[in-house]
Amino acid sequence: MLDIKFIRDNLELCKTAAKNKNREVDWDRLLSRDDARRDLVGQSDAIRAQKNKLTREDIEKGKELKQQLKKIEDELRSVEEEFTLLMLTVPNVPHESVPVGKDASGNKEIKKWGKVPKFDFPAKDHIELARSLDLIDFDRGAKVGGSRAYFLKNEGAMLELAVLMYTFQKLVSKGYTPLIAPSLVREFTLVGNGQFPWGREEVYHLEKDDQYLAGTAEVPVTAYFSDEVLMEADLPKKFVAFSPCFRREAGSYGKDTRGVYRLHQFNKVEQVIISTNDLNNSLTLHEELLANAEEILQDLELPYRVLLMCTGDMGEPQVKKYDVETWMPGRKGYGETMSNSVMGDFQARRLKIRYKTRDGKMSYCHTLNNTAIASPRILVAIFENYQQKDGSILVPDVLQSLMGKTEIRR
Repeated sequence: MLDIKFIRDNLELCKTAAKNKNREVDWDRLLSRDDARRDLVGQSDAIRAQKNKLTREDIEKGKELKQQLKKIEDELRSVEEEFTLLMLTVPNVPHESVPVGKDASGNKEIKKWGKVPKFDFPAKDHIELARSLDLIDFDRGAKVGGSRAYFLKNEGAMLELAVLMYTFQKLVSKGYTPLIAPSLVREFTLVGNGQFPWGREEVYHLEKDDQYLAGTAEVPVTAYFSDEVLMEADLPKKFVAFSPCFRREAGSYGKDTRGVYRLHQFNKVEQVIISTNDLNNSLTLHEELLANAEEILQDLELPYRVLLMCTGDMGEPQVKKYDVETWMPGRKGYGETMSNSVMGDFQARRLKIRYKTRDGKMSYCHTLNNTAIASPRILVAIFENYQQKDGSILVPDVLQSLMGKTEIRR
C-alpha cells in the first residue's frame, strides 16, 4: 500500500494513478477516516496523560477516565479497520516512463528478437502436434480434472521438466537462491502481494482450512520476510523459486479454451528480488530480471518481443511492468510467456518487510518479480516453432542433454 502521508501530499497524483489504472477509490471517505483516526489517537493520548498524573486518591476520576478510554479505543478500532480496508483499495503510482492507456491497446513494443519461422509445409498448432506425437492427453485430462485439465505424456512430460530444470540451474548459476515454494498460502500473503482485494475471484479458496492456492511463487516468496527487519548490507536478496501454480481464470471464460495456453494448473519458475528503497536501483534490477528472461528465450532460440505495459494493463501494485511475448505459429502471433514487475515499497508496506540502513534508520524494502519460465505454455512455443515437415519436433539444443534425445517422433 501507499503511505497515507504520501497520499495526502500527492493527492492529485494518486487520484490520476487510480483513474489511469481503471480503479475507483473513495478518496473522501479515506481521508475522513484518516482524520477521525488521528483525532481519536489524540484523544486517547490525552486521556492517558491525565491518568498518569492522577494520585492514588483520585480513584473515581481514574475509573471515569478508564471508561472514556475504553469507549475511544473501541471507536478507534472500528475506524482503523475501515481505514485499512480503504487503504487497500489504493493502487500504486506508475513510473513516469509508463505509457497511459486504458487497456492492452496502449502497450508499447520496445524490442523484438529472433526470426519468425516460415514453413514450406502446412504448419500445425500445438494441439495437433501433441495429439499426433502423443505428448498431451487432453481428453483424459478433462475426464479426470475437468475443464482446462491435461496430462503431459512421454516426451511432453520430459520436455517440461527439462526446460524448468534448465531455467532453474541457469538462475542459480547467476547467484539466485533456489527455493521450492509452497502453493498453499495464508490470506495475508495475497493481501500483501496486492492480489487482494482486486483479484480475489481469480484465486482458489479452500474454505475448510482457510487457505488459498497461489497463482505464482511471487506470493509465498515475497512474503518470505514478512514482519522481519533485514540489514542493508544483506540486500538485495535474489531468489529463483519453483512452484505449482493455480488460477481460476474466472475472467477468461471462452478465451483460449483449446490447448494448454491458458490453464487452471501449471508449473513455473519465478524470480523474486527484495532490495533497498532506492527506485533507481530497483529499475536497474528490473532490467536485470528482463535480461534473464530474454537470455532464456534466446538460449531456446525462440523469437519474442518485449512490451512496456500501459497504466490500464499493468496491474494495481506495479510501478513499471514489462511483458515478454513469444512467437507462437499456431496463434499466428505472439503470446505472453513472461511478466516482469517492479513494485516499489507497495508490497513491503503491506507485508511489513523493512531493513535497517547503514546509518541505523528503518525503511521499507522494494520488491520485484519476473517469470523465468512457465510450462506448459512455453511448450506451445517450442512445439510449434520446432516442428518439422515430417511431423516430428526438434528438441532445442540446450535441452538435448536433459532430454537425452535430439528430436521427438512417433
